[in-house]
Amino acid sequence: MQITISPRPVNSKDVTVVTLVAGTENFLQVRPGNRKVLSIGIGEREKMTRRKLVDVCRQVIALAKTHHGKKLSVSAADFVFPHLGIPEGELAEMLAVNFEMANFSFVKYKRRPAEGWDFVQSVTVVGRVSPEGKRGLKRGQVIGRAVNDCRTLANTPGGEITPSGLADAAVQAVRGSRVKVTVLKPADLRTLKMGGILGVSKGSTEEPRFVIMEYLAGGDSKPIVLVGKGVTFDSGGLNLKSEQGMADMHMDMSGAAAVINAVAVAARLKLAVNVIGIIPAVENMPSGSSYHPGDILRAMSGETIEVVSTDAEGRIIMADALTYARRYHPRLVVDVATLTGAVMVALGNRAAGIFSKDDALLKQFQELGELSGDYVWPLPLWEEYEGEIKGTLGDIANIGKTRYGGAIHGALFLQHFAKGMRSIHVDIGSRMTAVDGEHLAKGAAGAPVRLLVKLLERYR
Repeated sequence: MQITISPRPVNSKDVTVVTLVAGTENFLQVRPGNRKVLSIGIGEREKMTRRKLVDVCRQVIALAKTHHGKKLSVSAADFVFPHLGIPEGELAEMLAVNFEMANFSFVKYKRRPAEGWDFVQSVTVVGRVSPEGKRGLKRGQVIGRAVNDCRTLANTPGGEITPSGLADAAVQAVRGSRVKVTVLKPADLRTLKMGGILGVSKGSTEEPRFVIMEYLAGGDSKPIVLVGKGVTFDSGGLNLKSEQGMADMHMDMSGAAAVINAVAVAARLKLAVNVIGIIPAVENMPSGSSYHPGDILRAMSGETIEVVSTDAEGRIIMADALTYARRYHPRLVVDVATLTGAVMVALGNRAAGIFSKDDALLKQFQELGELSGDYVWPLPLWEEYEGEIKGTLGDIANIGKTRYGGAIHGALFLQHFAKGMRSIHVDIGSRMTAVDGEHLAKGAAGAPVRLLVKLLERYR
């Protein structure tokens, strides 16, 4: 999509003029000269909130697509709500990010219809736009396109995005930038004694990979390390998932996809930050060589993991990745994973769960979530829960002793391997796919790329 700026209204019958109006109805009018005007009802302007404005930005594109509008014109003034106090550059970024996200559909494997795809080709923003606003539009497009790249990667079938394919995708995402990518193979993992990754991957004919992305543009400052779960297909292993539970499990690498694209955005925007992306990539498959319930794996840290369920594999591979992260002496470690279905039970599909022992960090992430549109909400990491994942035959068990509090058990497991580092766990199991009412195409939601970018921009 092309986004341009014009100081004067666009006078062309090929352009659909989009206007925000009072009330709740949306309607299309064809005026003299075959001029199309699409009116979007936003209720009372004084009752607009930041979250509603994100939704309105997406509605502009979603409704235009419904009415086959290819070229749009919007008034910059329509999106200014003084009571919200959003700076112009920030508002422009919000517009561009959400225009791009709403214009996305995953059509890679579909036959092109005779009339063509319904994507919007261009949006002209009419009115006076400051240099700050112009920069915001450009930044927003970079971020929005990266979110869509994340969605494309997560939507791609597991037969195509294998662990080696995910590693290749990481290389491609930052090609031509100053990001250095290192891909470790099984022999390297054995040397590093990454027993968690090697154990989980045993059942698959696809070899595991361990991807390290290094973007170093922050001088002598310690890096922020982003760790993304990269299970390219999760069958559940020998604890096989149900038919319904397995359907979307090619998206179990959504955390990895988000980390890849957040690092790519840091490079494209030339952020003055040191950031390391770490991606453990495996397939979790059932076979004669699979790891078993009851197995005990020795992680890179030297501690043993008692496998109670082979379907709690993500935390096992993340344990090795978190241990590897210590090599960078990071100022912050953020791990992102479609770790549990339990977080969806707790929060529904509108927010990701965040877990940390650091209350100030939790507060900062909530604020960044509101700014970015990747909403998050904290859940506890109380010591009282720790006994529920204590191993019987090994040091630590990969699921809890009770079926309740599964998201907390998973977070505590990861916290165990992140001790001594300032860290936060983001469980995006609840935000893996878009839901009705978001004005986004079905499939991967692209969370939390926007949140991670805001973190890299603003964390001090």
